[in-house]
Amino acid sequence: METRVAVLSIIVENMEVVEQLNTILHQNGKYIIGRMGLPYRERKINIISIAVDAPQDVISALSGKIGSLQGVSVKTAYSSKIYRDE
Repeated sequence: METRVAVLSIIVENMEVVEQLNTILHQNGKYIIGRMGLPYRERKINIISIAVDAPQDVISALSGKIGSLQGVSVKTAYSSKIYRDE
């Protein structure tokens, strides 16, 4: 299986979808290396970074599901190296 390391940068402006977001992340937990969340109370948003090591299609699907949530923005940065598990 080929995997890539990527970071998903997420901004949540709609707190009503946080439970849905957490469900999506939980469903993909086996790919998550780490997660950092920063509540920016002054602006009433949350900033989340998710580091993953997963197949390209899993990363794209995860980003798409997160981006489809109302009031959530996501951008993904990929490493250039492809890892092959034997």
